[in-house]
Amino acid sequence: MRPIPVLTAILVTALLYVLVMERDALTAFALSGDSEQAAEVAQEGGTTDPETADTAGKAPDEPRALIGVIAQHSIAQTVDSAVIMRGETQAVRQVNVRAETSAIVITEPLRRGTSVEAGQELCRLDPGTRPAALAEAQAALANARASGPAAQAKLKEAEARLHEAQINYNVASKLNDSGYAAETRLASAEAAVKSAEASVESARSGLESAQSGVQSAQAGVAKAEKEMQRVTISAPFAGLLESDTAELGSLLSAGATCATIIQLDPIKLVGYVPETEVDRVTLGALTGARLANGAELRGTVSFLSRSADPQTRTFRVDIDVPNPDLKIRDGQTAEILIAADGAKAHLLPQSALTLNDDGALGVRVVGDGNIVDFVPVNLIRDTIDGVWVTGLNETADVIVVGQEYVTKGVEVAPTFREAK
Repeated sequence: MRPIPVLTAILVTALLYVLVMERDALTAFALSGDSEQAAEVAQEGGTTDPETADTAGKAPDEPRALIGVIAQHSIAQTVDSAVIMRGETQAVRQVNVRAETSAIVITEPLRRGTSVEAGQELCRLDPGTRPAALAEAQAALANARASGPAAQAKLKEAEARLHEAQINYNVASKLNDSGYAAETRLASAEAAVKSAEASVESARSGLESAQSGVQSAQAGVAKAEKEMQRVTISAPFAGLLESDTAELGSLLSAGATCATIIQLDPIKLVGYVPETEVDRVTLGALTGARLANGAELRGTVSFLSRSADPQTRTFRVDIDVPNPDLKIRDGQTAEILIAADGAKAHLLPQSALTLNDDGALGVRVVGDGNIVDFVPVNLIRDTIDGVWVTGLNETADVIVVGQEYVTKGVEVAPTFREAK
């Protein structure tokens, strides 16, 4: 075995051990310039406390060499903490206009891209025998209405006969009580009353039948008129044709598509906000968006879902955006920012962020007596000027240079600078 590779491996291992296990001692040595002091620190149990390393081996009356750091006076500012998400544009309306009956198309087609108004004819179908059916239904209605007065007259005639029979019965009854009329006359009068009552009931039934006939005929006319209306297929709202209308001579069955219409003014921006941010979104909130082509949009939140998507656990947000010139198309990708309540935050250099032993993101600050403290922070925005963070007090002295060489509880010699 060659001795040189073995010696090289031993030296590399020793160097790595010193760099990893004795990092704080080496740091104290580099900052204080006292190599003997750093060696003493390393020999006295391998302590990793920079404050202990800085004071170990010195006489009690010797001045302690403090680690120098640069700190920044930072004052919290109010910043807009917009909710950021990605989404896409969607037509506010899109519908496939379909036929309600079967017939041949008898009109020339309208080409895709054509602007149409609400109620404009899109397809007209061959009426066939529908006009004859309508005329027949109207004739039946006229006959039914004509039978009504005759039935009404019969009812009045029957009621008059009943009234006359009741009068005769009353006279016969009084004469019989006085002994001037025989029982047979009274019985005959009573029979006449019953016959008249039966005639009234029959007349009423005839009148009701005539009225039912009128209603049936009216229903037949309404059905025939509706069938006539179905031969004309119209636009339900103003918009653009996304497809050609049905070709001349083609057969449309019930449910077949005549045309597809979309409405793009206003247009919707649709995005999905995570559940951690949904409480910051409110109806009517101002919204800005940037399309993939660079166009910038402005709108307001018109809908916020109350039910999360079961797959992504996000909530749908709809934003209405004016689009009078129809330049915004359906299906374009957009980056959306929804205005939320402002928050107090500090603007710090990104390099000031560090991690503690538990892996929490934060900054090291200079506290009372120039003692270092670690404060966890939340990152809310990243800009070219730095990062905006929350979690600090209204004012804080944040270490921006040297924070990696000190730990919580160490006394330092700070040099302060104002925030840019």
